[in-house]
Parts: sequence; structure tokens; C-alpha cells
Amino acid sequence: MPSVEGIDDNVPPTGYGVYGKSNNSDGVVGESDTSFGVHGKSNNGDGVVGESQSESRDAAGVSGFGLSDNTCGVYGQSDSNVGVYGTSNAGYGLLGQSDSAYGVYAFSNASYGLYARGESGLAALLEGNVTISGTLQKAGGQFKIDHPLDPANRYLSHSFVESPDMKNVYDGVVVLDDKGEADIELPDWFGALNKDFRYQLTPIGAPAPNLHISEEISDGVTTTNYSRTSSNKNKNNNNSSRFKVAGGTSGMKVSWQVTGIRKDPYANAHRIPVEEDKPDKERGYYIYPELYGQPEERGISRLLVPEIERKS
Repeated sequence: MPSVEGIDDNVPPTGYGVYGKSNNSDGVVGESDTSFGVHGKSNNGDGVVGESQSESRDAAGVSGFGLSDNTCGVYGQSDSNVGVYGTSNAGYGLLGQSDSAYGVYAFSNASYGLYARGESGLAALLEGNVTISGTLQKAGGQFKIDHPLDPANRYLSHSFVESPDMKNVYDGVVVLDDKGEADIELPDWFGALNKDFRYQLTPIGAPAPNLHISEEISDGVTTTNYSRTSSNKNKNNNNSSRFKVAGGTSGMKVSWQVTGIRKDPYANAHRIPVEEDKPDKERGYYIYPELYGQPEERGISRLLVPEIERKS
């Protein structure tokens, strides 16, 4: 066993397996060529504790540095509880930052890559743009902005438009020609993106009992070829994404709306199941148990993400 010298009366008498102190360098340094540089273990407390009393934001209780492309700065693992637990009474419980990659990266093979819950506030606050490569599932949705008529004192909120289909909505206003007709041309990608079209026409200023769709949008796949060497100048203009309005009067304004159901490859591969049975494990549990007079313990979130053991 290596000997430890230089211990004086200022070292706390009980509690520490190893105590290191320095006024101008590292208090304790551990190094190994084949195993852990430092290994901390405790039977009834913390294996390793790091504490900093510096007021500098750059100072940390524990700092981890990965100096090669394949090493982690900090690695946490647990077989039955939390691998890494961060808490704060006044600041961030966990802060991730990177100059060249992800600030925080979360991954899971069997459950949630990232789980966040707000007990008295928001579960997450995302400032900036958000990209989701899969399907977003939600109980409701809205936009919330500063009220345009009183931005300093009020908010304005609108709910999203919901549908059991993967529906797209397009609309506009057209002026009928001297025959009481109009051709309405949609973007060239419209036919490749949508199917199962629905139409609405509303005459503005006067009734038009004979107003109707005289020619429908072709429901075939529309493809458009672009030259890779001519900056799209040689576009093959075979757009069949158009429909025709007739039966009105000359100069009449008509408000129109067309909806379509997505038929792109992603939509075809990920149709939304409108109704589905809960898996056996989730039966008897609720997304919002309190709305059905059930206790919080009957929430699906409690089933899928059991309460972690929190430090007091």
C-alpha cells in the first residue's frame, strides 16, 4: 500500500477516504494506463463529490474533459436509477454546450431518448427553430404571440386546425373573365403531393347560383423535370395541377378553397392511425388521468417513466 505523508491536524478527522488540498494546482490527481484514473465508491453515500466555491461561471464542482475523438468528457451509467443527475437551487440543473456539435445528445434503444416534465411550469422551453424528422404527437396545439393591438400587456392565441387525415389546405381569390370563368393554377408540385381533392367556392358581392367547378384537378401523379445544368431554366412545364371555375358573371370575385390529402412517400409510409387499441401494458392507464377522475399514479407517463430517486 502506498503511504500518505504530510497529513496534519487541519485534515478533517472523519469521513474522507482520501483528502487532497492545493493552493495553486490540483488537489487530487489520478492516472491510469489501463483502468480508471479515479474510482470513488461508497456504501451509503456519494462515491465522488465535487465542490467549487468560486464565483466564476467557468469554475465547476466537477469538470470532465475528453481529449480525443472517441472519449467522453463525462460518462454516467446506472443499472437501475439515473446515470447522471443534475440539480440546482438557483441556476441550471444541467447545462450542455458545444461549439461544433450537439449541446445535448439523447438516445435510447427502448424508451424515450429524452424525457422532460414540468411540475409547476413548462416541461421544455425551446428558443429558436425546431426540426422534427418524425411525426409530432400532441394533445393540442396553438400559436401564442404578443397581441397585435396591445403587445405590451396581452397575448393572442389560436388553435391549430386538426383533421384525421394528413390534410393540406390551399385558398385564394380570383376574378372571373368576361365569360364568367377562371382558370386557377396551383404550384407544379401540387399534384405530386396531394390526392382526394375537395373544393369550396364562395361568390363575393352577389349570389351566383350557377357557380361551379367545370374542370377538376387531375388526380394523376405530376412530375416535373429540371435540368441540372441550366439553373432550372429548362423546366418541363407540364403542370396539370389546375382547375376551372365557371357559371359566374364577368368581373365577379370568387373566394376558393381546395384541400388535398398528402400522398408523398413519407405520408404513405407513416399514415396516422385515427383509432387504435392501447397496448396491453398501457391499458387501465391514461394520458391525462386527472381528467377522468383517476389518480396521478394511473398516468401513462408514470408507467413508462417511473419516478426517479431524487436527492433531498
